[in-house]
Amino acid sequence: MTDFTMEKGADGVAVITWDVKGKSMNVLSTEALQALSDQVDDALADEAVKGIVITSGKDSFAAGMDLNIIAKMKEMAGDNPAQGVFDGVMAMHGVLRKIERAGMDPKTNKGGKPIAAALPGTALGIGLELPLSTHRIFCADNPKAKIGLPEVMVGIFPGAGGTTRLARKMGAMAASPFLLEGKLSDPKKAKAAGLIDEVVEDPLAAAKDWVLNAKDADILKPWDAKGYKMPGGAPYHPAGFMTFVGASAMVNGKTKGVYPAAKAMLSAVYEGALVPFDTALKIEARWFTNVLMNPSSGNMIRSLFINKEALDKGAVRPADVPDQSVKKVGVLGAGMMGAGIALVSAHAGIEVVLIDQNQEAADRGKAYTASYADKGIKRKKITEEKKEALLSRITATTDLDALKGCDLIIEAVFEDVGVKAEMTKKVEAIVGEDCIFATNTSTLPISDLAKASVRPEQFIGIHFFSPVEKMALVEIIKGKETGDRAVAKSLDYVRQIRKTPIVVNDARFFYANRCIIPYINEGIRMVTEGVEPALIENAAKMVGMPLGPLQLTDETSIDLGVKIAKATKAAMGDAYDDACDEILFWMADEGRLGRKANAGFYAYDEKGKRQGLWAELADKYAPAETQPDLIEVQHRLLFAQVLEAVRALEENVLMDIREGDVGAILGWGFAPWSGGPLSWLDMIGSEYAAERCDQLSAAYGERFACPDLLRDMAQTGQSFYGRFGKKAEAA
Repeated sequence: MTDFTMEKGADGVAVITWDVKGKSMNVLSTEALQALSDQVDDALADEAVKGIVITSGKDSFAAGMDLNIIAKMKEMAGDNPAQGVFDGVMAMHGVLRKIERAGMDPKTNKGGKPIAAALPGTALGIGLELPLSTHRIFCADNPKAKIGLPEVMVGIFPGAGGTTRLARKMGAMAASPFLLEGKLSDPKKAKAAGLIDEVVEDPLAAAKDWVLNAKDADILKPWDAKGYKMPGGAPYHPAGFMTFVGASAMVNGKTKGVYPAAKAMLSAVYEGALVPFDTALKIEARWFTNVLMNPSSGNMIRSLFINKEALDKGAVRPADVPDQSVKKVGVLGAGMMGAGIALVSAHAGIEVVLIDQNQEAADRGKAYTASYADKGIKRKKITEEKKEALLSRITATTDLDALKGCDLIIEAVFEDVGVKAEMTKKVEAIVGEDCIFATNTSTLPISDLAKASVRPEQFIGIHFFSPVEKMALVEIIKGKETGDRAVAKSLDYVRQIRKTPIVVNDARFFYANRCIIPYINEGIRMVTEGVEPALIENAAKMVGMPLGPLQLTDETSIDLGVKIAKATKAAMGDAYDDACDEILFWMADEGRLGRKANAGFYAYDEKGKRQGLWAELADKYAPAETQPDLIEVQHRLLFAQVLEAVRALEENVLMDIREGDVGAILGWGFAPWSGGPLSWLDMIGSEYAAERCDQLSAAYGERFACPDLLRDMAQTGQSFYGRFGKKAEAA
């Protein structure tokens, strides 16, 4: 059965309905595009048809193009992939341009049939590009619907005419938030901005009525009319010139030049604005092909869409364990982490018992949810009734007996083995035998903590990132004796709270922290070597890291770094590398504890706003006369992270290559343009990566030594996804 079906009504309106069977939202495939094209041809050729309405058989219109197809376009394109991709994109342009011209005479622009889009709800990506090619867009008054072009968020840009049409419809300046930032809007805001034309109660009825009354002038797009001028000015117009100057600065300021899609999109708009519309579509297609041929886009699509979606759906969940959805969760500790866990749990409809040593602390933890809800009310995201419902799910108390009936416990108390052991024993004596006990520790080995449990097979780590309500990743850690039901329970819970889970085996610092701590340490180490702090910070940002290592240290707090350093040294003994201790301990003694103290590697004003790097740092660690190359600094910062990812895979801490990349991007923001640390190594090639390891280790030490796994791959010409990718997909 085709994804598009057409019904010709007695009123003369042909209604084409998009309804992909077996999917909750419509996505476009190449076969479906051909079906749509054939049905449009049929309707345009039928004299009894006065006009066409394209709508959806679902509550939404469409989620976009099937990114699995986009990811494979190069493979399917044969020996000349660039030409194949370009031809495929131009074929899509041909179908949408046919809808736009609707059979009108090319000379007189008359005689065409009106075509409208009736959107019952969300329209994203190609789901908006298709309506943009019609003559009028009607959308249901559905405040939950999202309208927009989010392609740039996964490393591509609207390549089915959306870039060219939106820029010409709205002007480059007005279109920039929707194109360059992927901004999504509800229907009323989309109408106000000019993305769609009408917000109505019944879009299908309104669209039919419009089609039956539309005239030739109503269906002629502005850019096809004689004398068309681009809103806001074309690039050669004084106002338009300044728009593109500003847009170029904005793109480079935000992307630091490492996200090819944003720059290519801006080029497509700029160059397209200088030529006739059909030529502009060819320019857009060429730039879109350029982006798809760049490994960055393929890696981003794979990690941020295909692999993330697989993990969100439970790709690594034990298959033989029945549903373990959480009904009542107990959260031990009402500090920042515990309060955040309580919030996201209650938001997912789960009953929460929030425990702390004294009632005041417990109430303060619950108040965190109240404050969060109040901000939502101010932004008109939630109502007072929803706030009350949210708070009613949280019981803040000191009484451990309130934990009876909980099917999951999440412990978020002080990072001390003794304190955690005591709580484990007390709580396990109260809860039922089937209750899973999870610890939110960020550094302590799960297997060691599980020794305090009478049911170690039901003991597991669930590591949240701070702030809990904002961070998308949750790291689930299996101890040596953790059973499948505990894993399944944790995964089902993480999916309930709508976060992305990764599952790793137990080891010191697990996966995320074992990669991010070396990044921080490498940055601090360079300060002690005389590398300019500004060079370190900017090098990190210019390679795609959201924060430089020094700013990240300030954000997480310097005293936490001291605490981790002491604990790690106690555990590792002579194997511990203390190169960063002197500077960290000195700054802690000086009271420069980071952002929370308004003093750290950065200077802050009284409101906590960063004022630039702390100038006096140079008094103790003077910058060297000769500074290293930018690439050298960037490679030190990147290899410090990616080699730990390789070692985690080598040691079976990381069990699925997809989790390594998705976890890195969502957990600590590893250069999203690269697709993740293992994708980045595939991008530069295992042979070069091994050679670079040898150079870095010779210059800076054994921490850059090439892992055996990477060395073997370099010698055999393998890539990580070539060696482990198919195994992960089959799991």
